[in-house]
Amino acid sequence: FLNKSSANGLGSNNMKGVFIDTNDYIYVATTGGLSISTTGGATFTNKTSLQGLGSNTVYGVYVGANGHIYAATAGGVSISTDGGASFTNKTTAQGLGSNTVNNVIVGLGGTIYAATGAGLSISTDGGVSFTNKTTVQGLGANTVYNVYIDSNDYIYAATGAGLSISTDGGVSFVNKTTVQGLGNNAIYDIYVDPLTGAIYVATYGGFSISTDGGVSFVNKTTNHGIGNNAIKGIYFDSNSDVFLATENGLSTNSYP
Repeated sequence: FLNKSSANGLGSNNMKGVFIDTNDYIYVATTGGLSISTTGGATFTNKTSLQGLGSNTVYGVYVGANGHIYAATAGGVSISTDGGASFTNKTTAQGLGSNTVNNVIVGLGGTIYAATGAGLSISTDGGVSFTNKTTVQGLGANTVYNVYIDSNDYIYAATGAGLSISTDGGVSFVNKTTVQGLGNNAIYDIYVDPLTGAIYVATYGGFSISTDGGVSFVNKTTNHGIGNNAIKGIYFDSNSDVFLATENGLSTNSYP
């Protein structure tokens, strides 16, 4: 590995997330800003509140098909349409559930999904306004750590009290918990296989897998070789190898 740090222009050595776009540009969410590299990581340019970010603490970043940059910050969802030269920040004034935004993604149709500290906020107009979804709509908890959209436009919300799934665009959610076999009700990341529909969930108590749409889950733990049962992130490569970010190392295997 080659390690990149503030010496290369990163806003902070405390990283919260990373995204690579179709140009191989690297976007790093740090506690000191959003750092962007167009040189393969050789150098970074750091964006802060001076460029319009809602906060210099950035928890997640996503780049849409149109090249727009979406930063999940401690002060709102910050959107750039000019490559990061400037950002427009969206807050509770635009309908976000909370200004603490844990992650943000954009669906194929341009719909923005923001996982906030007080609900899952959805915008269908480019961030002009958001509609916030909470336990009233069936979320397991209003604290949402992450969100995933599959090829059917089904919404998967990682909450502090279960995996909440919506098949109707967020009108309603069905919440899955340890009752269905999840390792823990604290959920941090989700991935859905576009070919098989299998659901993979990072929980605070293991790596949970469902092959029946969430009706039931099988949970994998340290007993199966995972470094720690507290799993914070999932990544699948083109060979279907899975990489798990745990609290005691990076664990990898191949599923199914």
